[in-house]
Amino acid sequence: MRQGMTLIELMVVILIIGILATIVSFALTKAYELSYTAQAKEEFNSVRNSVEMYVDDHGGYPPDTNRDIPPGLESYLAPGLWPDAAWPGSVFDWENWTDPETVEKIYQISIRFCPLGDPSGCRFPKQGWAEDFDYYSSVYYCISGPCRSHIDRPINHPGYCVNCN
Repeated sequence: MRQGMTLIELMVVILIIGILATIVSFALTKAYELSYTAQAKEEFNSVRNSVEMYVDDHGGYPPDTNRDIPPGLESYLAPGLWPDAAWPGSVFDWENWTDPETVEKIYQISIRFCPLGDPSGCRFPKQGWAEDFDYYSSVYYCISGPCRSHIDRPINHPGYCVNCN
């Protein structure tokens, strides 16, 4: 009567456990990415609501900021929401721009994935829509105007608008 497993049987068991662990790890990574996207959309709605309350109280949109909270908006936001965004290493950015071609105002909330002035430090989402992202790319929520990923780039520059058609 055999007392234990042979070396081959043990290696087969370890191989099967390794394959299962790889499958679970891949599934969890996909789930995390989907949860970041869902969280970002929820946070965009919260920030948009805060901006609308700001506009009602002040008669206009807050000024543009560079990866920071617009002055006066903090009292309308939930604690801890700004500037950190859903994806690790990403930050919210309030945009109050004038389109250089049409002179139309652009109001949007963006999520930036690169540290300011450091293109090598970018941490983009692992999603199909972010495959061609670069330093100027963003995920953004358009409030008004010809929104885009960055004012210094054409309107069709890689970016992902969560509420555009």
